[in-house]
Amino acid sequence: MSAGAASGVRPETGRYYEDFTVGDVYRHWPGRTISEADNTWFTLLTMNTHPLHFDAEYAAKTEYGRLVVNSCLTLSIVAGMSVRDLSQNAICNLGWTDIRMPAPVFIGDTLYAESEIIAKRASASRPHAGIVTARTTARKGDGTVVMTYERAFLVPRRATSVKARNA
Repeated sequence: MSAGAASGVRPETGRYYEDFTVGDVYRHWPGRTISEADNTWFTLLTMNTHPLHFDAEYAAKTEYGRLVVNSCLTLSIVAGMSVRDLSQNAICNLGWTDIRMPAPVFIGDTLYAESEIIAKRASASRPHAGIVTARTTARKGDGTVVMTYERAFLVPRRATSVKARNA
């Protein structure tokens, strides 16, 4: 066990407010293939009763001809894919806007995502932090865009972070 692990100090991960620059693009890795179990469990867990997500016979008779992945699952997975690059150190999410789903996601599709930093500013109410806004785009393996959104999150400044205070 390393000295850091023994003392309870976590290794340095995540970005601070100062680390973000407008125009930076982060390609999130790895991708994620959506399984039928992922879709069914998420849909039923969240009490979404639309049969398009879990009734194969019903879905076969729709314009899609098969099960469609729950769009909230897609959003959750894509947002999760971005955590390591964007919000590993975030204090909190402030909101998602302009969520668009231009193409459906199906069982077996693999999602990839990237985010561009589109704005940042110091927080007026929290001088120890700043607000970063990113535009995220998710694509299937064939390049089809399946989701875009903007997300704002509050990020600590490096010198005032919990990690800096515990050092």
